[in-house]
Formats: sequence, structure tokens, C-alpha cells
Amino acid sequence: MKTILTGIRSNSVLTLGNYLGALLPMVRLANKYSGEYQFNVFVPDLHSIISEIDGNFKENTLRTLKYYLAAGLLVNKNVHIYRQSYVPAHAELCWILNCTATMGEMSRMTQYKEKSEGKASCNVGIFDYPVLMAADILLYSAEFIPLGEDQFQHIEITRDIAERFNHKHGEVFVLPAKTAEQIKFMEIEKAIRIRDLISPEKKMSKSTVAENSKIMLDDTPEAVRKKIMSATTDSVGVIHFDMVNQPGISNLLQIEALVSNRPLSEVTAEWDGKTSYGDLKKQVSETVAKMLEEFQARLKEISDEDVILLLEEGEKYANEIANAKLLEVQKAVGLR
Repeated sequence: MKTILTGIRSNSVLTLGNYLGALLPMVRLANKYSGEYQFNVFVPDLHSIISEIDGNFKENTLRTLKYYLAAGLLVNKNVHIYRQSYVPAHAELCWILNCTATMGEMSRMTQYKEKSEGKASCNVGIFDYPVLMAADILLYSAEFIPLGEDQFQHIEITRDIAERFNHKHGEVFVLPAKTAEQIKFMEIEKAIRIRDLISPEKKMSKSTVAENSKIMLDDTPEAVRKKIMSATTDSVGVIHFDMVNQPGISNLLQIEALVSNRPLSEVTAEWDGKTSYGDLKKQVSETVAKMLEEFQARLKEISDEDVILLLEEGEKYANEIANAKLLEVQKAVGLR
């Protein structure tokens, strides 16, 4: 069976952007195709420590996995959850792939440029992040990796590293599908990128300091309404879906469509040409507040013990698969 893989860092509470752009699409795909594919849902805790951890790391990790379960993920014989650091092969394969990747490639990665901009220095983990991500993918021969638009560059560098390794050592790695195929598999018209409510030219981010710029999954209904009603729009005065010229309004239309599980074309047709930004904001705020209220109720019903039991089973599976691939790699380069 082919493998589908995804993960979300557990540094803090997730945003609505994380939920709609990465978590929910994975849950829907897993529940739809778990009879045809292996689904690996993991917490990349090694990735998480490249930046500050907000709160108790262990609690954050369990909470992130609870998010998947509360969103409806059905864990079964073909759907596995695990923690990256509980599978040591990730770290060792990262080192081996470091000897195939180049400094030039890493320095050109968009996220490295963004995270290091204006700083005298940054930790090596930020620079090397894409190689560990490549190890995460290649250990399990994952073909599809449902993720946000900002991560697609990492899929391409994974393909480049794997092709270079295979050219030198033989056909060891299965390459993940190309970006266009990833988007098609995720069954979305284009990559989802939920925008910052204050600065809609940027994506919604957990790390943004301004609280009103992001909707968190633990926000109260009152907080959600307040944030959306104060969201930045524009001076055009007419509602159109246009991410270039009207990113704030377009972002609200996108959120409405995704949260209500309706086609974007249907939502944009409903609002196109109308002039009341306030009415749109009010509808979006009510849609999101209701969704989060129901989501948070489901979240409370999931215990730590429930998650740990699933993790123990998932990590046993993950180690078996990862160790087998790592041994193949070790033999290819002469370590075994």
C-alpha cells in the first residue's frame, strides 16, 4: 500500500490556518482512503525544538494529536500516529542525507530566508530543517504529503535529494509526487493559505505577536467574533474574490467556504458584488465560532491515556518501517 504522511509541529496551540490548511484535509483524506493507503500522522517534535516552545512540550504534543482525533481522524490498522523523536531513524537518516544535500540548496529555502532575515545568526536546525523533513518522508516511501502552500518547496528539495542519492547509490528511495500531483490528490482547487487577519498579505501564523491577527483553536466564541469583526479589509467597497487586490475580503470568503464545507465558487457567487463588508464579517464570525465550539466540546472528551495508547501502537509500526529503510540506506552507503 502507498503511504500518505503529514505532521504539525507542537510548539503551541494551533491556529485556524493550521486546522483548515493542513489538519482537516489530512483527516478527510485518511477517512476516505484508509482502505487504499497507509496514513502516517506524526508530531515532528524534533522540528519543534528549533524554535521556542510555548508551554509544556509534552502537553502540547498530546494536545496536537487530540486535535486530529477531535477533527474526526479514525485511527485503525492503516492509520498510525507517532512522535518523530520516538523513531530514532529520522535523526540518523537526516545526517546521512546531509551528506547529499548542499549548503547552496539550504540557503535558498524560503523559510530559512524568512526566519533568518535581520538576525545576526540563527540555529543550525532552522537551516537544516528541510533535510530532516526529507528524512521524515523518505523513511516511509511517502508519495503524498498533505501540507500548506508554504511547504511545497520542501517537497521539491526532498525529490532533489532523493534523486541525487539514488543516482549515486541505486534506487533506494521512492520519490514523493510532484507539487501539482500533491494538490490534485488533496482534492482542492489550489493550495490553502489562510491569511493573517490584520496583514492579509501574509499567512496566518502561530508565531505572530499580534493576537488579533490569528484565530486559535482554543479561542472563545466571543474572541472569534471580535477578531473577525476587526479584520483588515480594503477601501474598494464591493465584495470580490481577488487575493491580489482584496486579500482581506478574499480571505474571509475562503474561511467561510472551508469552515462551512462549501465550494469556494458557491460562497463567492453568494457574496460577489455586495457592498456590506460588515454583513460578511458577521456571517464568517458566526460560522467559525459555531465550528470551534463544537470542536472544543469533542476535544474535552479525549483523554491523555487514549492518545498514549494509540501512540504506543503507532510507534511500534513506525519503527519497524523506518528501521528497515534505514538499514537499506546504511548498506547502500557502506555503513553496514
